[in-house]
Amino acid sequence: MIDPSPSHAVLREFFDNSALAWGLVACGVAQLSKLLIELIVHRRWRPAVLVETGGMPSSHSALVTGTAACIGWTQGFDHPTFALATVVAFVVMYDASGIRRAAGYTAERVNALPADLWQDPYEKPLKESLGHSRLQVLVGSMVGPAIALPGLVLVGSPLHLAAAISTAIGAGLG
Repeated sequence: MIDPSPSHAVLREFFDNSALAWGLVACGVAQLSKLLIELIVHRRWRPAVLVETGGMPSSHSALVTGTAACIGWTQGFDHPTFALATVVAFVVMYDASGIRRAAGYTAERVNALPADLWQDPYEKPLKESLGHSRLQVLVGSMVGPAIALPGLVLVGSPLHLAAAISTAIGAGLG
């Protein structure tokens, strides 16, 4: 029988996964930059952009390219895992700029129809901001490695960072 509770070793490996951690950080930075762009370009405070899909830059692209770049850096750019991460990145970016964007355009057109033709009056309109332009995907794909690789090289894994912070705090108290 398989033990359903993860061991400490598995949790340690998970939290020590630099590629995952820095990919997620790159995704977070891309998502936060949407809020800054909203403030600068549109001159409005709209924190909802932090949890919305679509917009500049693509946080999904930042996530997959940042993760792939870290895998390439640590495993080698000729490693099959890097090849797989790269293929997944291309699929995600194609989906964001093609399929999801088309779904957003379709939602726009459906929402433009007179409501009494097709929709329950209590139903919300379809979400229109689903995908990304090619520029948004391209910028996101540059944000990913630009954030993830320096983080990986300068800081390492989340456990290395936690250990360094713990040591610094301990040195400050002692």
